[in-house]
Amino acid sequence: MTDTTSPATDAAPTAEPEVLASVTDGVGRITLNRPRALNALSYAMIGLITHHLEAWRDDSEVALVVLDGAGDRGFCAGGDIRALWENASAGSNADSRTFFREEYRLNAIIARYPKPVVAIMDGITMGGGIGLGGHASIRIVTERSRLAMPETRIGFSPDVGGTWLLGRAPGELGTHLGLNAATMTPADAIAAGFADYLVPSAALPHLVQALQERADPGSPPEIVLLFDETPGPSELEARREWIDACYSASTVAEIIDRLRARPESEAARAADELEALSPTGLTATLAGIRSARAASSLEQALEGEYRTVAWLIDQPDLREGIRAQVVDKDRTPRWSPATLAEIDTDAVLAAIAQEPPEPLWA
Repeated sequence: MTDTTSPATDAAPTAEPEVLASVTDGVGRITLNRPRALNALSYAMIGLITHHLEAWRDDSEVALVVLDGAGDRGFCAGGDIRALWENASAGSNADSRTFFREEYRLNAIIARYPKPVVAIMDGITMGGGIGLGGHASIRIVTERSRLAMPETRIGFSPDVGGTWLLGRAPGELGTHLGLNAATMTPADAIAAGFADYLVPSAALPHLVQALQERADPGSPPEIVLLFDETPGPSELEARREWIDACYSASTVAEIIDRLRARPESEAARAADELEALSPTGLTATLAGIRSARAASSLEQALEGEYRTVAWLIDQPDLREGIRAQVVDKDRTPRWSPATLAEIDTDAVLAAIAQEPPEPLWA
């Protein structure tokens, strides 16, 4: 048995480490340790997680990895979007591109890791949290889990491999989830392909202990199945008929028109939501999900996301969206262009197809 704790970040020496890492009985455990911030990812945390995964890749003392978050409110609420706003306001978008490159590379490392990665997405799991947990080989939610790709709320687009997951959700569920930034219950997350197992939160310590002991049955999936519970019905899946009918349209404007024509009250609410969001962000998001659906690999989808976000961080809607939701919190963003009718879709598609100044994988 060995035990190693990650070094502190650039914060004061007395500050709690943002990432805790240890190896116990063959299980490497990485715990996001910013519970007061719902374990939101900082740039330093991305580097620390990457460091430990790379160190354990060929370590015979580590047979599997458990990835979880401190506290009982959230696994990871996403990345530091205030830093995005500060970078954009200061003309330092190159720093944001650096953040995205390191984060996306970490997402790919988790997806291709040679050892089982057990992601425990207990509580709030959004944006960057999906990038960590959604690509793991064993993805666990609890009754407290709430998952979402909420990027369109700030004039942005799903990333961290989110388009890869959204594009592979049944029917048009992923298109709805991505455009409307809809929140998934545990049952929804399993139905949409964002999670594999539902384990009660009270059983999580026992699950980790069982993974360390690895008694019969011995494989990680078999052990998780001992704690797995059948989720209740998915409300998202129950709405699939009108979601598939509406979100299969080729443009966001047509999706809204189809939603308005439906008799379901949920469809009307979905149309209201879309009309309140950034036309630029919605247009880029729909294109991104459709492109990722045709991608041959997660890495290819990440490349498309990187092109998209490298362009979006230079657009006014991201700064305005973060200002309205996080900085001033007035919840009244003023989008530019303000309506879908003013969007030049061809220009947006051409812009998000351009290669960023720095390549993703170099």
